Amino acid sequence: MTNLSAGKGQGGDPLTRFFGRLGIHYGWVVAFVTFFAALVAAGAVGSVGVMLIPLQLEFGWTQAEISSALGIRLALVGLIAPFAAALFIRFGLRPVMVASLALIGAGTAASVWMTELWHLVALWGVVVGLAAGLTALVMSATVATRWFETRRGLVIGLLSAATAMGQLVFLPLMAWIVEQRGWRDAIWALCALYAVATLLVIVFIRNRPADVGLRPFGANADAPTPDPPAMQGTLFLAPFEALAVAVRKPMFWVLAGAFFVCGASTNGLVQMHLIPMCGDYLIPATAAAGTLALMGGFNFVGTVLSGWLTDRFSPRLLLFIYYGLRGLSLLYLPLSGFDPVALTVFAVFYGLDWIATVPPTVKLTADTFGPARATLVFGWIFASHQLGAGLVAWLAGVARTELGSYTLAFQGAGVLCILAALAFAGRARRAGPTPAAA
Repeated sequence: MTNLSAGKGQGGDPLTRFFGRLGIHYGWVVAFVTFFAALVAAGAVGSVGVMLIPLQLEFGWTQAEISSALGIRLALVGLIAPFAAALFIRFGLRPVMVASLALIGAGTAASVWMTELWHLVALWGVVVGLAAGLTALVMSATVATRWFETRRGLVIGLLSAATAMGQLVFLPLMAWIVEQRGWRDAIWALCALYAVATLLVIVFIRNRPADVGLRPFGANADAPTPDPPAMQGTLFLAPFEALAVAVRKPMFWVLAGAFFVCGASTNGLVQMHLIPMCGDYLIPATAAAGTLALMGGFNFVGTVLSGWLTDRFSPRLLLFIYYGLRGLSLLYLPLSGFDPVALTVFAVFYGLDWIATVPPTVKLTADTFGPARATLVFGWIFASHQLGAGLVAWLAGVARTELGSYTLAFQGAGVLCILAALAFAGRARRAGPTPAAA
């Protein structure tokens, strides 16, 4: 049996030995680089909000037309997720992450020369959508389950926060660049970040702990080392085989339906349309982007806290609380008057709840379907998340174009969140707390 280290981070690779001498398990290095890669990749999705109005003014495209491209992007991010899980199993973390970042950079850079609506759909919708799907939440779940035996909920919370933060924290910078120099210079700024992230992935990412002579963080040093899970079926059949098993369990439909609402109410609605909605109330784009960035900061706190709570309490109870509070906040926003205090309160409250649903959803998926299938099944659940995001990104644009207001879209999303909370209500009352993490 291979001599693998469990706690100090010593291994056969020079980098793992270097960090091991510092007392740092290499899993934390992989987690940090994954955090940065997810943060930067998500910037390609989130920065669109500050470019929607400039594109409309330059090319004469309606919000409904631009939103159709964004809806395609968000949907493809989800649809590629189950196959991303299979690609991670077959080819490993580093090759897939490098390919994803390179494609995002290429599709984003090429968009500076677009002149027709179909260019927007092909580049921002199809190319970036497919590439970003490889570095979405499935990547985070893969890193957490491979490199961590304990603190897994915390790591999933950290990496999930990176995805949401990347969609939000770049907005003030992007809004300033768009305002001062135009949307094309903002595109080039994003591409520079993709190049840095790609270099870090090439240098630091390793596929599995066993590849560098380590055990996952917190693993029992005396326990036998399991072999890496083999691909079940062919590369493209494995996700469908996992789905065929998952659909037989009611919990899959509960989680997929709730995550559909999660994507609809965050990525599809608030991320894409809050800035234009603020414009309806004469709030400058830079100020609105600052509101979303504030959400990004509190999202980090909320998601990490959610990961900590998921290691200790019933994930069903947490999901009941998260979706219920989110629904109430969305019902409140159109009635708030959009004064600075109301927007700040909404940003803090909604930011704490933005993607706090991910750690308990991942844990319920692993508990229900087992570690061997968890990543593939979560890929389908995440696909539902992004289908909800894509549908509402488009519908909200249509509602604004046809009705002249976003009120119906925001309040409708609030009602959906309340319904998602109720799906966990009975289960939350019956579920007891899970054992605390070691």
